[in-house]
Amino acid sequence: LVCFPLSGFESLWNRYNTCLFVNIVSFSPQDNAQVCITGNGFFKLFKYSEGTLKQMNLQKGEPQNYLCHAWLSKEEVICGTDTGKLFLFETGKLHWETSITYFLIILIIAGYSLISFLSSLCMDNSSQKDSLTQISAVAAYSKGFACSSSPGVVLLFEKTKEKEVYKESQEIWLPQDLFSSEPKKSGRQDIICICFSPSEETMVINTNKNQLYMFTMLSTDLTKVGKAAYFAYLNFPLHSAPITGMDICVWKPILATCSLDRSVRIWNYKTNTLELYKEYQEEAYTVSLHPTGLFCLVGFSDKLRFISLLHEDMHVFKEFSVRKCRECSFSNRGHLFAVVNGNVIQIYSSITFENINNLKGHSGKIHAVKWSTDDAKFVSCDTHGAVYEWNLLTGKRESECVLKSCIYSSIALSSDAKIIFAVGSDQTLKEISDSSIQLEVSAFGVVYTAVAVSHSGHMVFVGTSLGTIRAMKYPLPLTRDFNEYQAHAGAVTKMSVTNDDLFLLTASEDGSIFIWKVYDKGDGILKWEKEVEYAEEVLIMRADIEEKSQAMLDLQIRVKELQTENDYQLRLKDMYCNEKIKELEENFTQEIGSLKTKYQILQAEKEKQELQHQFQLSELMNKQAREVQQLESDSNQKILMENEKYQELQVKSQRMQEEYEKQLHNLEESKSKAVRELTEYYEEKLNEKSVLLKETEEDMRRQLQAHEEIKKQIEEDEDREILEIKIKYERRLSEEKASNLQLEGEIGVMNKRLNSLQEELKERNRNIEEMRLEQQKLQGIIKSLENYIFALKTEIQARTNAIQDKEKHIYDLKKKNQELEKFIFVLDYRIEEFKKQRELRENDIKTMKEQICEMEGELERFHRESTQLKLNITQLQQKLKATNSKMHRERQKKQNMETFIKRFKTDLHNCVGFIQDSRKMKGGIRELYRKYVNQSDLVSQGLYRDLQQEYMRQREYLERNLAALKKKVVKDQKIHQAAYMHIVQENVSLIKEINDLRQERKVAHTQVHDLQSTLRLTKKKQAIQDTAVLRLNAEKESENIIEMQQLEIQYLRDQIQEKGQILAVQPLLPLIFHTKNCPYLRPDVSVIPSRYSVTD
Repeated sequence: LVCFPLSGFESLWNRYNTCLFVNIVSFSPQDNAQVCITGNGFFKLFKYSEGTLKQMNLQKGEPQNYLCHAWLSKEEVICGTDTGKLFLFETGKLHWETSITYFLIILIIAGYSLISFLSSLCMDNSSQKDSLTQISAVAAYSKGFACSSSPGVVLLFEKTKEKEVYKESQEIWLPQDLFSSEPKKSGRQDIICICFSPSEETMVINTNKNQLYMFTMLSTDLTKVGKAAYFAYLNFPLHSAPITGMDICVWKPILATCSLDRSVRIWNYKTNTLELYKEYQEEAYTVSLHPTGLFCLVGFSDKLRFISLLHEDMHVFKEFSVRKCRECSFSNRGHLFAVVNGNVIQIYSSITFENINNLKGHSGKIHAVKWSTDDAKFVSCDTHGAVYEWNLLTGKRESECVLKSCIYSSIALSSDAKIIFAVGSDQTLKEISDSSIQLEVSAFGVVYTAVAVSHSGHMVFVGTSLGTIRAMKYPLPLTRDFNEYQAHAGAVTKMSVTNDDLFLLTASEDGSIFIWKVYDKGDGILKWEKEVEYAEEVLIMRADIEEKSQAMLDLQIRVKELQTENDYQLRLKDMYCNEKIKELEENFTQEIGSLKTKYQILQAEKEKQELQHQFQLSELMNKQAREVQQLESDSNQKILMENEKYQELQVKSQRMQEEYEKQLHNLEESKSKAVRELTEYYEEKLNEKSVLLKETEEDMRRQLQAHEEIKKQIEEDEDREILEIKIKYERRLSEEKASNLQLEGEIGVMNKRLNSLQEELKERNRNIEEMRLEQQKLQGIIKSLENYIFALKTEIQARTNAIQDKEKHIYDLKKKNQELEKFIFVLDYRIEEFKKQRELRENDIKTMKEQICEMEGELERFHRESTQLKLNITQLQQKLKATNSKMHRERQKKQNMETFIKRFKTDLHNCVGFIQDSRKMKGGIRELYRKYVNQSDLVSQGLYRDLQQEYMRQREYLERNLAALKKKVVKDQKIHQAAYMHIVQENVSLIKEINDLRQERKVAHTQVHDLQSTLRLTKKKQAIQDTAVLRLNAEKESENIIEMQQLEIQYLRDQIQEKGQILAVQPLLPLIFHTKNCPYLRPDVSVIPSRYSVTD
């Protein structure tokens, strides 16, 4: 545990303990010297004083895994554990604890059913099960604290005066995202962090899926106790996984992104809003927007989809069978689009969706594709260091630049398509033109992952693996002459500059999108020559328009109906209000009269009370005058006393002033005397010091003279010594020159060796650099190969397991073969027996054929009965048509009556409108009586009699027909049931015998085949083949007979079902034969007269 000051890098204090795993550390907001540390198995409070940490508490009780904590006050700390418990510590001692549990009621309030909740629990892994009960986040506010106890919920606790120090007051749940493919899981995210605004008006939380939610705390006072509240998105839902694709369009200020979270989103970079959002079942790898902004291409793991961007939805218009498409792009004019399918680039028409051209030549994975502004050229790069420029008219490569030591990740084109900018794994930015690298700019220790060029061509933007953005001017600088901005937490995956060069858009592996405004250092924000006008058109489905228009028509009709109702209600209310006003006027006139009488009575009482008050006032005035006189006399006496005291004090003050003046005079005299004495003392000391100075100057002169004499003597001695040394060293020099001549020859040889060694060293350094670059490339290749090896190992393991299983199977087969060889000799004897039995079986087949002929006769009888039933059905259909025509007449009469009633209602409504005018009202009622009452009585009486008679006749006729039909149906049912039972029994017996014959034939055939292969008995082979042919012919005949029977039975069954539907009689119950009674049928299969299941 180390503490650093904000002003420097040297630590204030540190503590080490290798046995503890710390989860969270925090300072007390009220006292910055207190520190709280929690982790797995411990809770500790420390006090910082005199440069050391001193522990303030002693832990008691069972150790807990504390995941989070928060300071509630200077002495109180709340902690949450992984078992769903809350502990409140006061001055380091446990003061209160509680465990959070949930019941079915809470789950229903939150919008989850019990079945879905339990199923989600079963599907989740163990880590998610643990997270259901653990306290993952805690935050304090003025009323109490908030904590997250399970996925998707935050509980608010408020302080109480009861034994339970804190009590749960509110539950806040995450909302279900209706646009998500799994809305229930979107509401069950793990909450990582909770924080409150300084004013405590809003609470913001962060989840494990990178989503931000907010909740207004003012709404907690308005919501009822026990009612669950819900969070809302802070702005809009964000990506929760790395962004793999991004693109912009010309007509609209929008950009499209796709991510590994299986979502496609449309953003507006002008208003900073999310316009469209949809989740799919597969992961999305790339996205491209049509220049109009009305369509987009999305490459999923299973297919490439052409999607229409509707007003409120995304509609898949066309699908292409391109799996795992990593790159796709629309041309600048929108009439073509390019798709990467493996190592081939396919060019499609956006209008006819035909495959126009296939660009082949890449050997590695294609990482990026770009169109020129006129759509005549096309540029692509891959992982094997190849950058190709294609001519779309011929479909051939125009130029290429291959650098196998580099894995390219992104490319960009200048506006004239003459210069290609490429970045890759070799930590450089390359400028390519005329099939060669013209310039390489170092990245200074980082890897460039994305590149973009402004349309003006003056700026180049580069994204790095560290998430930073670098902006550099063109021509590219060779030094660190660029501006670097820290943006993302992961590598930048995609970059794009808008057509007006005002915005730079970047996406990253951390799931975030940044919108940058491009400024010029001198002039501020860049200004485009012409203001861009964006299109406002959107697509909408015809069905949606029809639904909305129908809804509008319905609403208009409803509005008209409501207007008429409101007018009628207003009229009634006006009438009611007028009556109320009259009643109130009468009541008010009565009340005014009564109030006038009360006023007169009160006026008389007021006069009496005024007289009483005047009398009381006069008495009070007299009393006050007496009291004032007495107070004046008392105050005069007090003033005289105080005046005497003042004069005495004035005399005392004069005396004191005189004494102080005398003392001041004496002090000034003593001070002047002391000053004089001090000046005299210090002057004497100065004189003494000046005398001493003169003496020391004379001593210095004497010492200087002596020093000069000693100096001269030393110089003479040194000159002598120098001459001696010179002679000595001249001799040595001559000797050294001779030796130097010898050494020069040796040095020449050594220099040659040294030069050769230096050249070797340079070559080695070059080789080392090349090896280092190759090592980086190989490391990337090794990682990919390791993944490939791991997949191969798993496949090998699966294949080895399969091989072992097959070897075991082969071993078992070999054992069986040995056993079969033993039975060969036994089977020879049994073959002869089977030949005898075959003759007996042939006789049985003849008898079965006779039985089948009898069954055909019965089938003919069934045909006759069915024709009779058809005649009955046609008669009943004619009767039914007659009844339908009568019903149609009755319905017409009913409609006429309804129109008659509607007319009466409208006339009545018009008559009610004259309710204020009695004459018109009376005339209207007479007109209604004349128009409707007389006619309706005559018509209704005649109609009613006719209807009643016709109804009785039809009822008697139908009852008679129904009784006759019921009797016929019962008879036919008994006849058919008996016939079917007879046929079923005969068929079952035949099927049993056929199955027995087939099994015996198969056993004999296998045994004969084994004998032929082992003993090679040619003579027996011919005999067995003859018998097999005979058996097969008999077998085919029996099978043909059975098929014919089944077809006839099926035809009869269909006829009976049709008749049963027409007569509205319950169908015959099928007869079910279980496997106990029929051992050759499949288990749990019902056998009905029309269908049989026969096992071989």
